[in-house]
Amino acid sequence: MKPRKIFITAFDKKRLDGLIAAAKGPDAEDREHLTELEGELKRANVVESDEIPSDVVTMNSKVLFRDIDSKEELTYTLVFPWDADVDAGAISIFAPVGTALLGYCEGSTVTWRVPSGKRRLKIVKVLYQPEAAGDFHR
Repeated sequence: MKPRKIFITAFDKKRLDGLIAAAKGPDAEDREHLTELEGELKRANVVESDEIPSDVVTMNSKVLFRDIDSKEELTYTLVFPWDADVDAGAISIFAPVGTALLGYCEGSTVTWRVPSGKRRLKIVKVLYQPEAAGDFHR
């Protein structure tokens, strides 16, 4: 199955490439996950902030999604690691689900691995996207 094309802003890609490079040192805790994120970035369609479609999940986007199996709906904001706080609804890009959401648009179904197998999420709505709101460098 051919992976779907994802979108990322040039601004976010530059910041994420730097974070990955810094985190992939010899003592990296989650090298496999960092490699997955790096792979997602390499296959992404990189666009300028003012060219990203408003229904695409970018960094700092607030997203409503549904777990396809449990039917539970959740809302999270996709953030950089230093802003992560799951209890406050802020999920890190370095978390597997964060990597799974980045770059996909409303209506997409994404799959990510968890210790018990795979989970599937449907992106119901991008509730807030910085670029659509004119916050190009948030």
